[in-house]
Amino acid sequence: MKAIEVTDQAAGLAGMALTERPEPTAAINDVIVEIHASGFVSTELDWPSTWTDRADRNRAPSVPGHELAGVVTALGYGTTGLSVGQRVFGLADWHRDGTLAEYVAIEARNLAPLPGDVDFTVGASLPISGLTAWQGLFQHGRLQAGQSVLAHGAAGAVGTMVTQLAREAGAYVIGTGRAADREKSLDFGAHEFIDLDNDNLEDVGGVDLVFDVIGGEMQTRSAALIRAGGTLVSVVGPIEARPAEGLAVDFVVESDRAQLGEIVRRVRDGRLRTNIGKIASLDDALAALNPTERSKGKTVIRVRP
Repeated sequence: MKAIEVTDQAAGLAGMALTERPEPTAAINDVIVEIHASGFVSTELDWPSTWTDRADRNRAPSVPGHELAGVVTALGYGTTGLSVGQRVFGLADWHRDGTLAEYVAIEARNLAPLPGDVDFTVGASLPISGLTAWQGLFQHGRLQAGQSVLAHGAAGAVGTMVTQLAREAGAYVIGTGRAADREKSLDFGAHEFIDLDNDNLEDVGGVDLVFDVIGGEMQTRSAALIRAGGTLVSVVGPIEARPAEGLAVDFVVESDRAQLGEIVRRVRDGRLRTNIGKIASLDDALAALNPTERSKGKTVIRVRP
């Protein structure tokens, strides 16, 4: 099968290559998925799991990519809940070969059914962004109607999901980003927008939840804005700043079939829009994954036309 491989962490994105690899086989509780589309996050090449397995053994060359949409072609021993020929989407294990390939072996529990009226490209754009937003807001942030959310990176793939889900839940959403992000942030549902280069973040006043995708000094300044009982939720590693009278949570997104179902249901009925910035074929993936300009949304590779 065709697959994108990475072999040298120091080379970063420039070290990617389109190669031929053996098709994977299904272990116990696995399925084999014929991939039609794969999502990609550029920071994957900085994650230790891209380069080592759970025993810290080198596993390069490895296949990156962890979001997928496709069709089940084989079931491993003991696999239940899915069937051959079924359309699925989901989030692959961090420590296994990923989804920038024609086939992947993946645990069945990491997949959810993809309705027939949802395009594979859309399905592949949802798992990381959608689950990150869902888990950060509701599982870790305990968001309630009537609360306020400061959503950093509000025009990005995660930020647009955070904005839409928070607004649907009855929250007041303040998006942040660069000046060029204002229109997109408001279009995806932010009630107001803070230009971090030109506006004063502290003018926001108090908020109930900060969704942090930046870290560093911005995390410190944001933590000071959290009201008593509020929460700082971060996806950028260990928390460096904590609110004086609230909680601070950093987390790594996990696959969840029920949550994927909630997300795709909202896509089908028009309550949730995905934010795709670039689409390319697998043959043209190397250029798409090495962008010359800042991406405004999720990069999706169409593995099959």
